[in-house]
Amino acid sequence: MRGIRIGSAFGIPIKLDLTFLVVLPLFAWLIGSDVAQLTALVNDLFGSTIDGAALATPPTQWILGSAAAIGLFLGVLLHEFGHSLVAMRYGYTIESITLWLFGGVARFTDIPEDWKQELTIAIAGPVVSVLIGIVSYAGFVAVPSSLPQFKFVLGYLALMNITLAVFNMLPGFPMDGGRVLRALLARTRPHAKATQMAAEVGKVFAFLLGIFGLFFNLFLVALAFFIYIGASGEAQQSVLKATFQDVVVRDIMTARENLSTVEEETSVADLLQQMFVERHTGYPVLRNGDLVGMVTLDDARSVREVERDAYRVEDVMSDELATITPDADAMDAIALMQERGVGRLPVVDDDGVLVGLVSRSDLVTAFNIIRSRGSLDAMPRPDSGLISPR
Repeated sequence: MRGIRIGSAFGIPIKLDLTFLVVLPLFAWLIGSDVAQLTALVNDLFGSTIDGAALATPPTQWILGSAAAIGLFLGVLLHEFGHSLVAMRYGYTIESITLWLFGGVARFTDIPEDWKQELTIAIAGPVVSVLIGIVSYAGFVAVPSSLPQFKFVLGYLALMNITLAVFNMLPGFPMDGGRVLRALLARTRPHAKATQMAAEVGKVFAFLLGIFGLFFNLFLVALAFFIYIGASGEAQQSVLKATFQDVVVRDIMTARENLSTVEEETSVADLLQQMFVERHTGYPVLRNGDLVGMVTLDDARSVREVERDAYRVEDVMSDELATITPDADAMDAIALMQERGVGRLPVVDDDGVLVGLVSRSDLVTAFNIIRSRGSLDAMPRPDSGLISPR
């Protein structure tokens, strides 16, 4: 998730997603429009006598709506810091905390696989929300009735932070409750299996939430959709990580001796002919045996047909290379491909010499074989011909 960095705390960058810039004023408007009803709810729950009608007049209602919305998202930010600071105590690195449409997301570089650590990290966020709710309620009680605006905001924040804590503890993986469920399941099961089971529960929860939202609040339908997608995505990521455990790029790459390459002086017309004959859509580009770029079918297609004899590979290739070393983890290759939006990575040694190529097709083939045969030892080596070069 990308966002605009607005600062940092405890060494953790804080970002705002563009959707947050839309949802914050929307929440301010919704709260401001409903001040009278919300005041009645606070009065009923906390036994107060705030005059809602007096607060529900411009510009007071909009000021209160803005203050309550900002306070709500500050609570969400502290909730995410609860997760993050506990995770940092266990040695995990937090890439960022981002506020967005549905609250906040703390992005970890690694997913905790120790069930006790994950349980503690998952619970920390709701605990912080409960503490914020308690502090807000204490402020609500302490503020005199002559300051109804402050009492309303504090009462609203007390109510919403407790509600946030309770809602987050529902078993909608990857919400906090879903992560607690995965941690408990992982006590007696492999982490990947526990993730799959928690994800299935999360999908059912998302479906039920979506049905409920259709009748009561369309915002919940959108939230259900993202819970479903999040559960599916993290389950897939967990299966990938478990499958490629202890697998390095050298195990799955196509070695240089089996690798098709092109020279930079090759015409684009000849490149397309080579692609047609060999059924490959990307090649490392060499100059006197040294790697200087990568060229793909999309690069070749960018040249008009009548000009393809005149253009050379060096004119259309990409020389900003994303490379990886043969001893890097296979998961690092997957992450780099996703980050750079490429389908293949040149594999280079410590001296920058091309030693092979790893592609998505290599990764898919290796994944299927490992999952079918159960171990890397049963997987054919790249030079066996079972993992075909591009």
